[in-house]
Amino acid sequence: MSSRAIAPTPPGAAGLSPEAQESLQLIAEGITAIAGFGVAAIGLVRDDHLEMVAVAGSPQARRELVGRRTPLHLLTTELEVADDWGLLKFVPHERLRSDVETWGWVPTLEPVDSPDAWHPLDMLTAPLLDADGAMRGLVSIDLPDDGRRPGPDRRRLLERYAAQASRAVLRALEREELEEQVRLAGTARRVVRRASRQRTLSRILEESGEALVEGFRALGMWIQTFDEDGLGTGAIHATDGTTVVLPEAIVRIAERSAREAWEAQETVVVARGLLRDRLSDAEREEIVDLLDSIDVGSILFVPIGVGPECLGNLVLTRSHHGASWTDTEASAALDIGHDLGTAILNVRAFEREHRLVKELQALDQYKGQLIATLAHELKNPLTSIVGYLEMLEGEDVHGAVEQALSAMDRGARRMVRVIDDLLLLSKVGDPGNPVIPQPVDLGAVAADVIDLTSVAAQKRSISVHVEAPAYPVLASGDPHELDRVLSNLVSNAVKYSDPGRSVALRLAQDGEEVVVECCDEGFGISAEDQEKLFTEFFRSTNPVAVAQPGTGLGLAIVARIVARHGGRIELDSELGRGSTFRVRLPAATSFPTGG
Repeated sequence: MSSRAIAPTPPGAAGLSPEAQESLQLIAEGITAIAGFGVAAIGLVRDDHLEMVAVAGSPQARRELVGRRTPLHLLTTELEVADDWGLLKFVPHERLRSDVETWGWVPTLEPVDSPDAWHPLDMLTAPLLDADGAMRGLVSIDLPDDGRRPGPDRRRLLERYAAQASRAVLRALEREELEEQVRLAGTARRVVRRASRQRTLSRILEESGEALVEGFRALGMWIQTFDEDGLGTGAIHATDGTTVVLPEAIVRIAERSAREAWEAQETVVVARGLLRDRLSDAEREEIVDLLDSIDVGSILFVPIGVGPECLGNLVLTRSHHGASWTDTEASAALDIGHDLGTAILNVRAFEREHRLVKELQALDQYKGQLIATLAHELKNPLTSIVGYLEMLEGEDVHGAVEQALSAMDRGARRMVRVIDDLLLLSKVGDPGNPVIPQPVDLGAVAADVIDLTSVAAQKRSISVHVEAPAYPVLASGDPHELDRVLSNLVSNAVKYSDPGRSVALRLAQDGEEVVVECCDEGFGISAEDQEKLFTEFFRSTNPVAVAQPGTGLGLAIVARIVARHGGRIELDSELGRGSTFRVRLPAATSFPTGG
């Protein structure tokens, strides 16, 4: 387990800033200066305790009281029997119900010889109530200058002082809370801004951990995430990059508590002596013992989730001498739990997508290897069959035997073409076989392609022509593969055009790209077919197109070659109105040399 601090600023008593601490100390000193009492103390309500934050008039009292936490139930029990002096509450020592020396400060004082003498155990306080009537703190005064309990006139004067002090303390607390809200809002913005850009949980921690520790004045932090199966067996990560190893029982407690806290939309503070949580006594003791073992005094336990789903928990830690967690901090932390939940959900979606892409890539690679292996295995016996058929061409055979040999030859040669296409498809789809680019004159390639397809075009009375600028159109790529792109596009255009139509192959340069357009007046392609047109072995659903022989590999080969050259292919087509295939490729900057 690790809970490393990232240079936090040590908080003052009760989590107050140094400025607020100084302000309350000045108020306490002002009370002793004008109220006629030797000691004044201010305590603030934190959780179920009253924590002393400012003491004036006695260095000894200040040393003993500042930071001391008194259970609220002890104070409320004493105040139940107090004399009501307006804003002031006076509890004479003879009515005290508990041993005040165990939780308060008792001065060394010899009472004067008078019926109204002040006793060292007398208690005079002014509860600090907010606008809703909730007690926010307590002002206590002790050691009257004249050694006597205040009479009616002095009580009225003290009540005015108490009212002024109450307003001053509440204003200081309101100012502190506003500053704390602004500070924590800034922390939340930093966490959201940094976490939302990350793609792994470790990066979320790395980017947001420092902001969380600094913003919440924490000793350190860790995050536990639940696995996608919801079992809560995910890793636990600390701010120092280490994986936190918690006892199995603690993990299960945290798992259950996170779901309960998320459902209730609340945070949980766990510390020794604090009972405001959903834990059993045994569970609380187990957790507190663990915190003691790593020198952590308290934790703010924050559920993380999105919508109804709890995704984990965030734990912020403070030392034994650290300040109490405030309601403002708890509320801000819960909001951050929502933000972190969204970030974690995004990370999971990204990881699933990345995993799926890798699986698809592996599957595609396996498919390519399988196709290449099968093609190679089939090509050898087919080569023998074609060779023997060629030998039989010179033999004197007639009738049915001649027809059979001719059908066998056509079938074998068709299979050879399919296998050659499969081998080429495997080659251009292999990431381990990159393109070695060189300048390619597409005009020369187009002329060769037109020459090779002229026979098939003439048989169908289709005219094929090239439209190109006077200057060379140079693409950057592999000349043999680009030759195959143009050849497949033109042969398809001829195959799927009605007799008497025309096919145009247009070349142009567009900035840093060259553009090849193959335009026909053929059958056209439906919108439904266009979605799958470049898929291996896809054949059109158009009965007229299906009647033409083909393997469904030509355009798949074109698409792969174009993609591996860093280009793109576009299609404009409509049934009955022909098609235009537009290929954009990187342009070359120099003229090809050599053969």
